[in-house]
This record gives sequence, structure tokens and C-alpha cells, in this order.
Amino acid sequence: MPRVDFGCFSNRLLVELFLESRTEAPSQIIVDLDVTDTPLHGHQEGRFFHGYYDHYCYLPLYIFAGDQILGVRLREANQDASAGSVEEAARIVAQIREHWPETQIILRDDSGFCREELMRWCEDNHVDYVFGLARNQRLRRRIDKAMRQAAGEVQRTGQAARVFTEFRYRTRKTWSRARRVIAKAEQIEGKENPRFVVTSLPVKQWQPRPLYEDLYCARGEMENRIKEQMSLFADRMSAETMRANQLRLYLSAAAYMLLEALRRLALTGTAMAEAQVRTIRLRLLKIGARIRFGARRVLVSMSSGYPLQDLFGQVWAALRC
Repeated sequence: MPRVDFGCFSNRLLVELFLESRTEAPSQIIVDLDVTDTPLHGHQEGRFFHGYYDHYCYLPLYIFAGDQILGVRLREANQDASAGSVEEAARIVAQIREHWPETQIILRDDSGFCREELMRWCEDNHVDYVFGLARNQRLRRRIDKAMRQAAGEVQRTGQAARVFTEFRYRTRKTWSRARRVIAKAEQIEGKENPRFVVTSLPVKQWQPRPLYEDLYCARGEMENRIKEQMSLFADRMSAETMRANQLRLYLSAAAYMLLEALRRLALTGTAMAEAQVRTIRLRLLKIGARIRFGARRVLVSMSSGYPLQDLFGQVWAALRC
């Protein structure tokens, strides 16, 4: 019997569910990619030591659009953070454009994904991007004037200051063309804190400051979504093979998908509208009850002292509709 690539099938299913959750085509979709470490404590297949995380681990790649998960791919830790990102982006973009050909798609990643291969793919396929760009001396020299302005503002006000600027930039060896770079020249607590992003978005659409503060910095919210995966046992990678562990990772993503749908469809407008999935599990679902099965119905009896019984009733009614 041939092996089934359930990982590819499962990730395609996650995108299909995301598409079906929208009643109409959005004008814009921001797709976030990020990696995390999954520590390993045994001798699992594909086990490698990662110097940055300082332990043996896997390096799964997560992909989100807002709160909704679009894909997760288990990977060995002996490779670049961006490994496989072009293939995953191509698959997701193709699925989205099949449904919504006119929707603008923006890839948003940190500097670990700022690679020529991914940027060139975006440019060749009319996908916009905003990626973090690692600092270096050439970039620092380009913002020397802006840094002096920020330092002067600190001396005048006694508070941290930031100045935004932009310029065209090309690396000496790796980039195939010059690209738009946004720089944040910041002075904090007596030291410099410069940051850079590279983007394909035009200046008419995004000015430097809002592009950095409103668009790029919002990617930090994805880290909360990855933390939610851990609360759904995405870090339980104790199976011997990577294939089995990928299945575990997919089951965790499926559990998150269900809880995210519960939060989006049934908890909107309630006190738990923005609750983490861990909170939803512990307070709303992981409760004691007696279940009785009859010929025509299943009766669930909960304690009359359950403090969230009104909210539970609202959720039940919302899901039945």
C-alpha cells in the first residue's frame, strides 16, 4: 500500500476550512510564518542539537492568518528557519487565489525568513511581503543622520525617541535587486536600538512609521497563537518517527482549529471572547457532569453551582444555530 502524505492533505484541509469560514472575499489577507522549538528528550528520528535553543529539538513551521491556522510542518532542527517556506507559501497562495483571485496577500515574517529565494518568489508571483531584516554595519551607516536626530530628541525630552526613514538597499552578494527598506532609528535607555524591515509594499500605500508600528509589529501576536498550540499538547513529540510526530502535531492543530472556531462563533460578545484556548478548556469544557443515554436523547447534567452555566447556555445556543 503506498504511503499517504497526510501532512500535505491535512494542511490543505486547514486552508480550505479557513476559506469556508468567510462569507465573502476579503480585500487583504496577511499570512504569518514563524518557527518554534519543540524540545526532545529521547532519541526520536530527526533529532538534532540546536545551538540557539541549546537543546535537542524539532523546528516546526507554523502558518497563520490572524487567529486561524493555515498549516504546520514538522522539520528537523539542522536547517535554516526559512527551509520549506517557499513551498508552503506557494501552496497556500494557490489555494487562496483559487477562491479569491482579487484578494491582496501579504507575507509577514521576522528576519529568519528574509531570504532571496522567498522574496524573489513573492515578487514573481505578485505577493507582497514585509520581512524583518537583520542589522549590519552597512545598514547602520545608512541611518546615521536619523540616529543623531533621535539622540537629539532624547536630550531635549529626556525620553526614548524614534525616527523613521527609508531607502533602497541591496546586499553585496545574496540579493538579486535593490529593495525598499524601512528603518527605525531608536534611542532607549542610553543606547541605540535600530531595527529594519524590507518590503514590497509601495510608499503610497504604507508610510514608514505605520508600516513598521502597525503592520510589522503586529506579527508578534502570532507568538501567542503558537503558545496556544503548546497548551494543546503540540510539544508532545515522544513518538519514535517523525511521521508519527507530524500526525501528533496535526491533531494538535485540529484541536486548536475547533477551539478557535468555538471562540469566533460562540464566544463573540462574551467575557471570554478573547480568552486563550487553555482558559476555554479549563473553564468552559473541562468540567464535571453526569451523562445519561436514553433511547431518543443524551442528557447532560451539570452541577447547579457551576459558575459559568449562563455562558455555557449561550455557547450551546449559538452552536445549535
